Amino acid sequence: MPTDDLPETFHVTTAEQLRAVANLTRHRIMAVLRFEPATITQIADRVGLAKGSSSYHVRLLERAGLVKVVRTRKVRGVTERYYAMAAQTIELPDPGEGRPDVLMRNAVADLEAAPADGTRQVRMAHLRLTEEQFTQLGERLQALADEYRDLSDPSLPDASLVFALFHPATRVPAGGDAE
Repeated sequence: MPTDDLPETFHVTTAEQLRAVANLTRHRIMAVLRFEPATITQIADRVGLAKGSSSYHVRLLERAGLVKVVRTRKVRGVTERYYAMAAQTIELPDPGEGRPDVLMRNAVADLEAAPADGTRQVRMAHLRLTEEQFTQLGERLQALADEYRDLSDPSLPDASLVFALFHPATRVPAGGDAE
């Protein structure tokens, strides 16, 4: 099943769905399924898990509606299932003030696990923008990510793009109240 046939967006709305995507192993399994369907064995090989562990995590994702079986075939009397993402994009709810941001935590874990000798681009910029500029930049970043997602080729190595555009919390100066 090509990813073009998938719905555009799956909105995570339940506690079960949020628990499923919050787990780093399941996050990595969904990354494997992002561009093409895979079997439990293929997922286990790509993520570095035992088949039993891979099967357990995929079942949780399937129960939560985040992945689904898109094809089956018989191999030596056993039915082999191919799993794919339930949608092209998984949208998480805003974590709320003071709550952990699951997406960013998983992205940082993936960055930290990436080979140190590999090619990577990591930048941080502190900006001062009007609300209009803030909105425009967010839209441009999303359009750029969408453009390159459309250019993605499953035969090429994986690359991850994460961006966060936000207003940081207001800091109280050290030593108490500012006057």
